[in-house]
Parts: sequence; C-alpha cells; structure tokens
Amino acid sequence: MTRPDSTPRASSLMVLGTASHVGKSLLTAAFCRLLAEEGHRVAPFKAQNMALNSFVTSEGGEIGRAQVAQAEASGIEPHVDMNPILLKPMGGVSQVIVNGHPIGVMSAREYYAEKATLWPRVTAAYDRLAGQYERVVLEGAGSPVEINLTEHDLTNLKMARYADAAVILVADIERGGVFAQIIGTWELLEPGDRARVVGFVINKFRGDVTLLDSGLEFVRERTGVPVLGVLPYRPDLQIDQEDSLGIDETATLDRGELGPGELDVAVARVPGLSNFTDFWPLSRVPGVRVRYMERGAHFGRPDLVVLPGTKTTVRDLDWLRRVGLADRIIASRAEEDGPRILGICGGFQMLGRWIEDPLGVESDRERVEGLGLLDTVTRFAATKTRHLVSGQVNGSDLAILGYEIHMGETERNGATIPWLALTRRQNQTTILDGAIDEAGRVSGTYVHGLFDSAPFTASFVNGLRARRKFAPLAEPEWQSHRDFLAARYTNLAEFLRVHLDLAPIWSVLGGPSARSSD
Repeated sequence: MTRPDSTPRASSLMVLGTASHVGKSLLTAAFCRLLAEEGHRVAPFKAQNMALNSFVTSEGGEIGRAQVAQAEASGIEPHVDMNPILLKPMGGVSQVIVNGHPIGVMSAREYYAEKATLWPRVTAAYDRLAGQYERVVLEGAGSPVEINLTEHDLTNLKMARYADAAVILVADIERGGVFAQIIGTWELLEPGDRARVVGFVINKFRGDVTLLDSGLEFVRERTGVPVLGVLPYRPDLQIDQEDSLGIDETATLDRGELGPGELDVAVARVPGLSNFTDFWPLSRVPGVRVRYMERGAHFGRPDLVVLPGTKTTVRDLDWLRRVGLADRIIASRAEEDGPRILGICGGFQMLGRWIEDPLGVESDRERVEGLGLLDTVTRFAATKTRHLVSGQVNGSDLAILGYEIHMGETERNGATIPWLALTRRQNQTTILDGAIDEAGRVSGTYVHGLFDSAPFTASFVNGLRARRKFAPLAEPEWQSHRDFLAARYTNLAEFLRVHLDLAPIWSVLGGPSARSSD
C-alpha cells in the first residue's frame, strides 16, 4: 500500500465522516475552494462513489456529480481521475463504472471479488492527479469504521494511508448523539489512522454553540485531538448532491400553500431516480414551487409534471402504475387545463408506447408497454451513450446545454417531431433528440441539465405562466445556475474561515495560518 518513491506526491487532506450525509461532499468542495483561493493548484478525489447522480466529463467519461461540483469549486475541469470508480445501484446489483466507462453489472460479492484488480486503477488515478496538482482533497464514503466492510473498503482508510493524507473527521449533530459518533469512530480507528486525524468538525448545528463547550472539551481530553469548529446549519450553502438523502434539498424549501401567480411543479419520486439535481435550478426560479410526489393521491393540480431520469426505467414504470401516478398522469393529458408533461432520460422512455429490452439490459422482460403519451419506441442497447451536448430547441434559436447518459435509443414514429437539435461535443455529431406532441403539452429528451441555462429556463417557465395567464417573468430575474454556484463556492470558503480553526490544517498542508485563525 506504500506509494512508489518515484511517484510525485501532492500534499493531501481527506474528509472522512462518521456516517453518510454528514456533509463530506460539501466540506470537500469548501476546502477545495479555500485552497484555490489561497493560490494552491488543487483537485478533488473520491476513490469509489455509489450514486445515481452523475455527469459526463469533456472526454466522455462518467463520474459522480459531487466530484464535478468539487472540481468547479477548485476552478478546474472535472476529469474521470477524480472519481475512478462509480457504482450506480439497480436494485440488488450495481452498474460498475471504472475510469468513466461501464465494465458490467455486479452484485456486492462479485464486486468485492474484483477489488484486487480495481485497487491499482484507483491508485493510478490518484497518482496522476497528485503529479499534476499541488494539493488533493479526498472525500471518504459513509463511515470509515464499518467492521463488516473494512476489508473491502477502497475509499476511506486504505486511501488515506496510500495518499499519506491528513484527516478531518466530520460528524452531524442533527442526527443526535454527536459525541458518541466522534468518540465511537475514534475508538474503532487503528493507532496509525488516529495519528492522521488533525481535527474534528461538528456540522449542522442550530442554536447557542456555547452549550456544547463541555462536550467539546471532553472530546479533546479523550482523544487528544481538537474540535476545529462547529458549523451552523446552513441549507442556503448546499451544492449539487449525489446522495439520495439530499433529494429534498433540491425542492423548494418553503413548501406552504401556493401564492397568487405561483407555478406548481410535481416531480415523480421514482425509486431509481437519478440526476435529481436537474430540478434544483428550477426550484430557484421566482414563482416556481418544486415538490416530489410518491402517490396518485399526491398529484394535485400541477402546472408541470416531470418524469425524471432513472437507472431502472422498467421497474420505475411498474412503480408509477402501482402507486396510481401513471393513471393520474395519463388522465391529466386529456384535461384541457391539465399540466404540461416532461420526461427526462428514463422518464422520456416511459412516455412512449413501448420499451424493448431484447438483450436483458434492465430486466428479463423483452417488451413493456409505456404510458403511450408520445408515439415513440425505446430499445435498450448494450453500450452506454455519454456526451456533453449543446444545441437549441428544434426550429428556434433558443440555446441549450447539457449532457446525455443513457443505455437506450428512442425512435419517433408517425408525425412525432423531435424536440431538440443537438451537437455532441466529443465527435461534433449533430442529432435530433427527444420528442414533442402536436399540442406541445408532452415532451421528452435525453438531455440532463436543461434548467442550468437561464434563457431556456426563462422561456420554459414563461410558457407555463402563459398557459395560466400569468404575467411573464422579467429577464433576468435570477442568476444562471453556474453563476449561482460560483458565488456559493466562494461563500463556502469564507464559511470555513469564520467557523473553523484552520491552523492545524495549515500546519500540515502549509498555508496562511495567521490569517485563517483571526
């Protein structure tokens, strides 16, 4: 596990957590931004990610969405080396993606049997980053001391040892038992791993921080390691999420009754929902309320219904029927004042007449009936399509940007017309994508990230407003999603400066300790 002496080494910092969703991804992004602002060339790294929220890099590889956000915070382009292994759950098994490309579908035991061949690919990816950047900020996964998983874990302590990383351990006080989280994790660490820990961070605190003083002192006395600080709960500083535990944070935070002139957007919360960050920019638009629905009884009277991306299209189509949402969506299409219906990726596939799977890519059913709202047929293929795309709404000059990640191809039938005209960046191929019905009420596309573009979003939202005879939004009434995130990364770095004692970190990485501990 020791790195070859001839390999260039970056000074590295690793963010481990006491559990999932304690704030590791956010703090990794924050430290990436902090180091970048202090003049360091920095890159993020996560050895293995399990997430349905993914992204396509410029070279056509697929990585977890969190590493994309962390790369943006670092001021660099995302690359597959930042997340060499991505696992995409498919209900008992996972699609395994290595260096941006799928290598198969495996059970947990099958995957564990491959770890000896995967570990060198992980370390090679890290070494390439370490040779290119001055600093690497590594993110762990879940807890580093899960006894039943330790021998198979490529992401946490094994990676910390290989990278010779200083470690920060993050705990979430919102879950309760925060001191037990910290002390329990500490007690299960081996002595050599304890020596890497430069400090603890308590996240998501609400209230008077002085009430924690006795507990913070106890942690210091018990472990000899300081609590670097207590971070207040700040949902307004969230970044793109990869973990499904963060899905609610992509909806509109204020979920009260609709006000005059407000639009109701209902997204089906299918079990295999992927890339739910697609809807976060929409939830930030003035006068738009985004919510998730899980039952036909939750349907209400939305202005827009969204069938989102999913890794398990057939299973989630069955789920839509089972919970009564399929019937409500189909019935709403026949209502004169019913909602607009939008399908993205797997949701687009569901809107068609048939889904065919002759190779058993998703299930053992060769042909499944779709919702029949678009005259299209989808056929799953053995190869995955992964592209960054640009283009426009078909027949207009309204520009769009986004990315494709899908296993199937969809054929339009009859008079069905494409919705978008796209150019794929990797090979400059121009294609006609998606479909839209004659009335313009039902549309679908394979493009993720549509609402990241403010002009497209303004046009789309104003179309919904016009159907309700609401006044259009003045342009621009809100930041583009990219500008919004750039400001948030800057705020995250300042968040660390204000609330953490950074001196122990600067002491191992080198940095402006005097400035950061003012």
